Amino acid sequence: MTNTDGAGREPVLEVRGLTKKFGDFVAVEDLSLMVRRGDVYGFLGPNGSGKSTTIRTILGLIKPTSGEVRVFGRPVGGPGGREGMAGFVDSPGFYGYLSARDNLKLLAAADKRKKDPPLLRVLETVGLVGREQDKVKTYSTGMKQRLAIAAALLREPEFLILDEPTNGLDPGGMRDIRALIRRLADDGLTIFLSSHLLVEIEQLCNRVSVIGRGRLLAEGTLAEVVRGGNGHLSYRLVVGDAQQALRVLGDNSASGVEASRLGKETDRLGGMAGEEIRLSVGQEGAGPVVRELVAGGVEVRALVPVRPNLEDLFLELTEGGKR
Repeated sequence: MTNTDGAGREPVLEVRGLTKKFGDFVAVEDLSLMVRRGDVYGFLGPNGSGKSTTIRTILGLIKPTSGEVRVFGRPVGGPGGREGMAGFVDSPGFYGYLSARDNLKLLAAADKRKKDPPLLRVLETVGLVGREQDKVKTYSTGMKQRLAIAAALLREPEFLILDEPTNGLDPGGMRDIRALIRRLADDGLTIFLSSHLLVEIEQLCNRVSVIGRGRLLAEGTLAEVVRGGNGHLSYRLVVGDAQQALRVLGDNSASGVEASRLGKETDRLGGMAGEEIRLSVGQEGAGPVVRELVAGGVEVRALVPVRPNLEDLFLELTEGGKR
C-alpha cells in the first residue's frame, strides 16, 4: 500500500463545500474531502449519514445544491468529468434471466465506449470465470457483488468507487470481497470505499473520513483520526501502590491528565505484578506523569500504550460517546 500521509501524490477526488438538499431536508452539508492517487480511502458513517447521497453526487448521478466535485481535476458535471472513474451505489441490479457475460455485454454497449470491453479479463479478476454463462438469478449474493465490481472494471478505471460492497454477505463472502479489493489496490487502483463496518475500514484503508448527519466529522490517516477523537493518548500503568499514585497525581499533575484505578495486575503486561491505573494524557505523552510519580516515591513497574480504537472514536463522533 502507498504511503499514508498523501504527501506529493496527485489528488484524484476533490470535494469542496458539497451541500445537497431535498426540499427542506439537508442530506449533505458543506462537505469537503480529498482522495489522492493510490489511496484506499474509507468513507465511514452510520446508516442515514449521507454516504450514498455523497457517492451519487461524486458519480454525477445527482447534482449538488452547492459546492463542487472534481475528479482528476475536472468538474464531474463538465465534459469528460467522469473519465477514469467507475463504481456503483447501493446494490446494482442485473437481469436475472441473462448470464453474467450477457449482462456485462449489455452494460458495455450502453456505455458506448469505442474500445472492445475487456469481458474475460474482468471476469478473471473477480473470480467468475467458469460461471460466466450461468444465469445471474442462480448467483449467490457474494457472486452478484463480484459481478458488480466486474461491471465497474469494464470501464478500465483508475478510480473505483464501492458503496457497501460487503453488505448482506456471510463471513466467507466478506473475506472474498475484501481480498479482491486488496488485489485491486495492489494493482494500482485508487479506491473510495463506503462502509459502516469498522473492521472493514481498519483492514483495508490507509485514509478515512467519518461522516454523520451529512457533515464531515473527521478525516486523515487512521492514526490521525483515532487520535483526533479527543486529542488524548491512553496508557495502562502498573505501580506498586495505586492509591499512593493517584494521590501524587491528584496533588501534582498538570491539567489534562486523567487517571483511574483498575485493580490488581498480574505480570501479563510483561512487567512485575502490581496495581493497574488507566492514564489519559495529552500530546506530551506519559513521560511527565511518570517523572511525577517517581519523584513522589511511587514504584512504576510497567507502562503500556493502549492501542487507539476506531470503534470508540466512531461512537464518540456519531453518537456523542453513547453506546
